[in-house]
Amino acid sequence: MLTDKLDLYCERLGPGLLAEPLNALSNAAFFVAAGLLWRLARREEPVLIALICAIGVSSALFHTVATAWARWLDIGSILVFQLAFLWRYARGVFHWRVAAAAAFVAAFLAVALYARTFPQLLGGSLMYAPAIAALVGLAALKGPGQPLLAGAAAIFALSLTLRTLDEPLCAQFPPGTHFFWHLLNPVVLYLCVRALVAAKR
Repeated sequence: MLTDKLDLYCERLGPGLLAEPLNALSNAAFFVAAGLLWRLARREEPVLIALICAIGVSSALFHTVATAWARWLDIGSILVFQLAFLWRYARGVFHWRVAAAAAFVAAFLAVALYARTFPQLLGGSLMYAPAIAALVGLAALKGPGQPLLAGAAAIFALSLTLRTLDEPLCAQFPPGTHFFWHLLNPVVLYLCVRALVAAKR
C-alpha cells in the first residue's frame, strides 16, 4: 500500500521523521544547484530548474516520512527530469522534429521502466543504468556542451557507485553512503543543464 513504511537505507534505524538526518538534509544541495541555474538560465530552462527543486522536495519527503507514496514521488520526479532533459536536448540541440524527439524520449522511457523491474539488482541502482548510458552517449558527441556532459557522466558514475554501496558497507560505515548520492547528483543535474544551455547558445 502507498502508506506502507519503508526501510531501504543504512542510515534508517527506526521510525520517525529524523531517522535519516544525513539523507534528508543532504537534499539541500538540489536547491543550491537550482539557485545557481536560476541565475544562469531562468529564461531558457525554467522547467528543468523547477524539476530540480521538485526532486529535492520529493527526496526530502521520502527520507523523512519513508512511505511508499513518497518513494514513488521521489523516483517519479527523477524520471520526469530525465525525460524533460532528453526532450529539450533533442529539440533544442539536435533540432529534431516533434515526432523524432517523442520517439527518442519514448524509447528511453521504455528502457527505463524495464530496468525498474529488477529492483533486487545492485541495490536498486540498475534503474539508473539507462540514464548513465544516455549521458555517456551525449558526452561522446562533439559540441560546446561535451566537456560538461563528460564531467556529469563521470560524477554520476561515482554517485551511482556510492548509492549501490550503501547496504554492503553499512556495517563498516553506519551512516551509509546514500547521502553522497544527494550531494553529487545536484552537481550532475547542474552540469547537464549547463551543457544544454551551452550547446543551444
